[in-house]
Formats: sequence, C-alpha cells, structure tokens
Amino acid sequence: MGQLTDKTALVTGASTGIGLATAERFIAEGARVYLTGRRTQVLDAAAQNLGDQAIAIQNDVSDLDDLDRLFDRIAADGDRLDILFANAGGGEANQPLDTLTPEAFDHTFGINLRGTAFTVQKALPLLNDGGSIVLTGSSSAHRGTAGFGVYSATKAAIRQFGRVWAAELAPRGLRVNTLVPGPTDTPGLRGLAESPERAGVLLDEMASSTPLRRAADPAEIANAVLFLASDQSSFITGSELFVDGGEVQVYP
Repeated sequence: MGQLTDKTALVTGASTGIGLATAERFIAEGARVYLTGRRTQVLDAAAQNLGDQAIAIQNDVSDLDDLDRLFDRIAADGDRLDILFANAGGGEANQPLDTLTPEAFDHTFGINLRGTAFTVQKALPLLNDGGSIVLTGSSSAHRGTAGFGVYSATKAAIRQFGRVWAAELAPRGLRVNTLVPGPTDTPGLRGLAESPERAGVLLDEMASSTPLRRAADPAEIANAVLFLASDQSSFITGSELFVDGGEVQVYP
C-alpha cells in the first residue's frame, strides 16, 4: 500500500470497467484521482463510491474543446499530474469492410486515436517530469478478427504512438507504455453482445481464446496499470505489457 502517496492521476474512461477499477486501485495506493467519462450520472456515482480522493469531470475525449475544459479545470484546482492513464475508447464489434461507413470509421478513430493523441498532448503542460503515461491498447491489434478492422487499426496505431512518444518525452523523464488487456468482464465488452442474454455467451467465447480459459476481472488489469504507473516500472518505457491470459503470446 502507499505506492502512489502524494501522487495525482488522471484516468479517462473511468465511469466503469478497467478505468474505474484502476481509479479505485490508484486511490487505495494513496493517489488523488481525476476521473472522466461521457455519462455524467454514471461518472458521478462512481466518484461518490470512491470517496474524497476522486474528482469527477464529465468529458468527451473526441471533443477538443472538452479536453481544454478538462485540463483548465485541473489547473484551476492547482494540481499537476504525475500519472495519465489514457484509457477512454470504444468501437463496434461488427464493422466489416463491405458495410463500413465513413461515420462509423470517423467515430471510432475520433475516440480511440484522435482522443488519445490530444489527451496526451494537452496533458503535457501539467505532467510532472518523471511521470508515467499509460495507453490502453488491445489484443485485437495483434489478431485478424473479422469485423474488427477499424477498431484494431486504431489500437495498432496507439501502440506506435506509445513507441514514438516514449522517444520524444524521454528527455523529460516521462515514461510511455501501452497496456494490452485481453477479454475482460466489463460493461463495455458485454455491450458488444446482441442482447443482455447473449452477453455471457459472448464472454465465454472470448475467454476460450485464452489458455487460461477465462476472462479477466477488471481489478487484474488495474494491477498491471498500477505497475506501469508506479516506480516499480521506473526503467520501462516504450513497452507493450500484455495482460491477456496468454491470448496473443500462446495463441497468436
């Protein structure tokens, strides 16, 4: 306990799932955490459950004006950031090439790629030298899954952003790493199912792609984010940490 005492973190996409579990883990380790999400009611409820060390700010990372308001608010609070977990993202499961629309393409790239890039860019003036940036990638970037072309492409690009940014930000001692979760039991993943009744079936199907034959709990992914955010990973940058139950490494 106490690995993040006196640290301040920003977790985007923190209303539910991996982002929320990570915010909870950071707070348990002593951090003050800003949480963002698009759904105000869900976000506020999450922050209330986390206690006084959680500050909720409604935010859409694909909206650059919204991002400016986010960082203006953090600055107005007199805070600087030691940790940025750029986790906000999304995408639809069924976007095959023959039915892909420009609107769907722009939506997924806007959240996953544009949103991540400008979240990190706009955070830089507030990030303390020696801090940690963690990006959320995906095992889908390493697999050719039908219907996931656009989503996979955005996550593959995030991996390359992480490498380049690690080089660009090294003079400031800022570390940049990409976390790659496998199937994880989150509302977002369950929402890919055709119906709530099919969510468990979808989760089981995705879990079968891992040697461990199960999906991760969001808390397990949060433990890995904590490692990358803390001094425990002080000599790690530009890396890709797979927390996927062996999905990519054993069953490529």
